[in-house]
Amino acid sequence: MHETMVAQSLITIISEEAAKQDARPVAAKISCGTLNPVNDEVLRFAFEAIAEGTQCEGIELHIEHKPLHAVCRSCGCDFVVEFSRPQCTRCGGEDFDLLPDAPLLLEEIDFQTD
Repeated sequence: MHETMVAQSLITIISEEAAKQDARPVAAKISCGTLNPVNDEVLRFAFEAIAEGTQCEGIELHIEHKPLHAVCRSCGCDFVVEFSRPQCTRCGGEDFDLLPDAPLLLEEIDFQTD
């Protein structure tokens, strides 16, 4: 259900921007964090179903998953958290602060003008 709402929001935003640009959207890139992931397959399915018959039909949707970062309290290293082994990549410390997760963002829309 979450992916359906995301897909509907994406189509609304892309359609509004396409009207402003007076162009046809051909691709879009979104990104999301590790703790707020979207299921790529479900999102693509929902996007294609909702976009059918609209100017967004046929858009190539790119989804990037951004890793979660943390800062080690011992050495100050900023590192990517590996959930299977959550420790500092520099000193091996397990005492760290998680940084804010990346939000779900529409980063880019590519248009085709005639």
